[in-house]
Amino acid sequence: MIEIFNRKARYDYEVIDDIEAGVVLTGTEVKSIKQGKANLKDSYAIYRNGEVFLLNMHISEYVEGNIFNHNETRTRKLLLHKKEILKIRDKIALDGLTLVPLKLYFVKNKVKILLGIAKGRKNYDKREAIKKREIELEIKKKLKY
Repeated sequence: MIEIFNRKARYDYEVIDDIEAGVVLTGTEVKSIKQGKANLKDSYAIYRNGEVFLLNMHISEYVEGNIFNHNETRTRKLLLHKKEILKIRDKIALDGLTLVPLKLYFVKNKVKILLGIAKGRKNYDKREAIKKREIELEIKKKLKY
């Protein structure tokens, strides 16, 4: 099972809620993702004209794709129910939150993306998160012995 994570997202943002969405892709993009050649590092999602789009997600070109290959960082439409889209619109507009992709994975041969409705962290919040994680690791090590 192929799962591609955005490791920096949980460090840079405090995730409040998450939503699973489908992604509109071409054939060569799906083949590249199956090979694990996708990157969510600098990507983000936006609400525009009643739809949600994913920007800057990098999917490498498929080696055997010849003339049917895709643009690596093109804007991709996300498939969501109307109720979910309205929820996202309200959270972004009223609360000033952001949509961050957390994970890309397959469900029954369909590519899905886990979006996080998140709030940006300040530098001191990031340092607190690191301290907390280190303390938890020390506790686990001591309990192990």
